Amino acid sequence: MLRPEDYPMIKALHQRGVYQKDIAQELGVHPKTVSRALKRGSAPQRERKHRGSKLDPYKAKVDRLLAEGVWNAVVILREIQAAGYDGGLTILRDYIRPKRALRRGKERATVRFETAPGRQMQTDWGEITTMIAGQPTKVHFIVNQLSYSRRFHFWCTDSQDAEHTYEGIVRSLEYFGGVPEEVLVDNQRCAVLQPASNGKPTFNPRFLDLAQHYGFTPRACRPYRARTKGKDERMVGYTKHHFFVRYRDFESWAHLNQLAERWLAEEADQRVQRTVKEVVAVRFERERPHLKPLPAQRYDTSYLEFRKVGWDAYIHVRGNRYSVPSNLVGQTVTIRIGLDDTLRVYHQEQLVARHQLQQRDWVTVPEHHAPLWADLHVEQRPLQVYEEAAEWN
Repeated sequence: MLRPEDYPMIKALHQRGVYQKDIAQELGVHPKTVSRALKRGSAPQRERKHRGSKLDPYKAKVDRLLAEGVWNAVVILREIQAAGYDGGLTILRDYIRPKRALRRGKERATVRFETAPGRQMQTDWGEITTMIAGQPTKVHFIVNQLSYSRRFHFWCTDSQDAEHTYEGIVRSLEYFGGVPEEVLVDNQRCAVLQPASNGKPTFNPRFLDLAQHYGFTPRACRPYRARTKGKDERMVGYTKHHFFVRYRDFESWAHLNQLAERWLAEEADQRVQRTVKEVVAVRFERERPHLKPLPAQRYDTSYLEFRKVGWDAYIHVRGNRYSVPSNLVGQTVTIRIGLDDTLRVYHQEQLVARHQLQQRDWVTVPEHHAPLWADLHVEQRPLQVYEEAAEWN
């Protein structure tokens, strides 16, 4: 069989007038092979046999995941590995790459702004429905990311109110082991009461209290410019399309957050961040010395309100009544409700009562009202008084 490099020799010898049978003898092929090469104008093209790819049996599953909106190759790799795929990531990425043009909602190009180490943490909320204890459950998760190293932490809960926002921020600071110079938030009411229009934003007093306790400067996004904290918003999507695709069923809220912390340490911290092209955990080690130390005392993120004690030594909380010591009648007390639904009552910074929130109207601790009963005197009259009254009637 002719090789590609044989044809130039055939052509040159033929132009010099050498007979085709002599050319064939020179190359060790049949004269008809030389004749066909001259008619064709080239050496015969070798037909390449199609070699099957290890990915072929799993392409349908890959296409199904793409249709469901899962475009991350690493997540897809884990899914097909669980089904038996033993090929590499490169083959998978080569298969996905031409299909990315079909992906909806491509973002506009933006100019990246890189922050210095220890400078900023961005915070944002996401939500997703997943299975907890066998039931479809809406999960709210707060994502906090250090802008320099791209290390992030998220915490899942059933609400994204003020108390859960503050708790999520505190847990992330504890996870990082330090405090950045500033925390960038969206314009949610628990952080920003009045967004900045021409001047500075008006921050929620409790958020300012949290900032003062940990020593960071609060900063709010400009209205309609959520892309200011685009790094963190991308981590909301990253969490949805990585963690919540990898794990889809949880025994409890505690189980969910345990898996989240393990996944953060084993996968998210070990990823190579595409923008900076560096392992996140390695980059964080350079940022760690620039974080300020955590305060000695943890901030109390529980619900904070004030109540006036009624004449019967009860306070009203969320439609129910809870007893407090009777010596506080008519005075104002501070109430705190923890994420575990524990009600704590303080007077002059001293804990005076503790209750578990209930669904009934009255919750009483007998010791609270014992002094009232002790001071209660029943007047005793002699029977003669009643006899005289009867005579008058």
